Amino acid sequence: MEHKAPLLLTDEQMRKFITDGFLILKTDFSREFHRQLLEQLNYVYEHEGNPGNNLLPRIRELQQVFDHPVVTGALTSVLGPDYMLHAHRHGHFNASSKAGGWHKDSYWGYQKIRNHHPWWAMIMYFPQDTSIEMGPTGIMPGTQNYESRTFVSDENKEEALASGEAGTFALIHYDIWHRSTPNVLGKERYMLKFEFMRTQAPTSPSWNHMDKEWKLPALVGAPYMAQETMWEETWNWLSGRVGSIANTVKEDAEYVQQLAVDLRDASEPNALHAAYELARCGKLGIDALLQGIHHEEIGVSRISAYGLSVSGIDAVQGLSEALDSKRIETVIHAVFALGELRRLAAVTVNKLIGLLEHPSNKVRQAVVETLGMIGGPIDAIVAGLIRCLKDEDVQVRFTAGLSLARIGAPAEAAVPQLQIALDDENRYVRAHALEALRYIGTEDAKDALIKHLFNSRWCSNTTPQSTFYP
Repeated sequence: MEHKAPLLLTDEQMRKFITDGFLILKTDFSREFHRQLLEQLNYVYEHEGNPGNNLLPRIRELQQVFDHPVVTGALTSVLGPDYMLHAHRHGHFNASSKAGGWHKDSYWGYQKIRNHHPWWAMIMYFPQDTSIEMGPTGIMPGTQNYESRTFVSDENKEEALASGEAGTFALIHYDIWHRSTPNVLGKERYMLKFEFMRTQAPTSPSWNHMDKEWKLPALVGAPYMAQETMWEETWNWLSGRVGSIANTVKEDAEYVQQLAVDLRDASEPNALHAAYELARCGKLGIDALLQGIHHEEIGVSRISAYGLSVSGIDAVQGLSEALDSKRIETVIHAVFALGELRRLAAVTVNKLIGLLEHPSNKVRQAVVETLGMIGGPIDAIVAGLIRCLKDEDVQVRFTAGLSLARIGAPAEAAVPQLQIALDDENRYVRAHALEALRYIGTEDAKDALIKHLFNSRWCSNTTPQSTFYP
């Protein structure tokens, strides 16, 4: 199949993704393509069960979906041109007349702070015509940045439904609240879920970018219009501007004092708005956020970290000092904010590497991700990540592989330990080690990658009904 150039999103579509956290798009495959795809899915599910992470190799035609220019263009626009198709994928079958519960997907049990910036995204692909009565995925617009189930109404009036003809798909921010809706017709309904991650922080817009400055889209489905500061910051971040909102409002002691009170508001949208506004208020705002990260209420500390993560270089010293906190949550929140500040936080790398000896696996998990986001000094970070590939905690090990993939070729020294990780007992440690070798891309890395893939190659035609012929 000929690979066509990605069909990049427009400014308006990117604005909608930032405010609402999702887009409903459609491929243009033929009806026959989807008929055959559905036929294969029915056979596999009936005779073999759900193939889970082997969905793509088991049904090879699915790769055509992820090579489609609408799909590659959407992913490139949101995650950059070097995005990664994650090893975890799942085909959801829904014939239930009962609605599923609202949820955010987990990171396979990994309790991390969720990024407001789109480092991760999911595609939910519908290979059959999916009417509202067939139970499409329901999405709550604008909830990608809220930890709590902060919905406008109990009747879910704001819910968006990913319904449409075969080939319709939802591109969603990984952290948005969603659910399965009732399939009142009881007909077969598949939703094929694939995860993708950004491997490089943006340095420039990766969509069809025309307007430099942020503005609201024509229609906003997100219910909380007070989040425009947060949305503008995300737009700027995607455009390659780090800490872009820092010091954009003149310091005003009275305004900062009110925002510091709002930081403790029981309403998460109000508290988040205060955190992002404080990031604009110079030293006074940063001081209020630093007080917040040490607040006795964990929720206030976490929300303060979001503000500090976009406050620019002036927040680094206070965050570095917060790494010395006796409270694990404060340390984790500070580590998270430093990672989002990326190269601005390079002066804290030695201190962060020291935390790789921390007795809390949650602290080590946060640090190993942040080291990959900061990216330098290279030698010190790569040496630390090599140690993490041998950590007793599986989540530290699999995150180390992702961080090394982000660093790429400069992480060549990790190749021998990555080869060892290919035999790890955990499937995601092995998968992330493979990805790291691919993104490092040196001859030694490629040799290790090819050898492992040949040794573990999988035949999509081999089933209990067809063991070796034809």
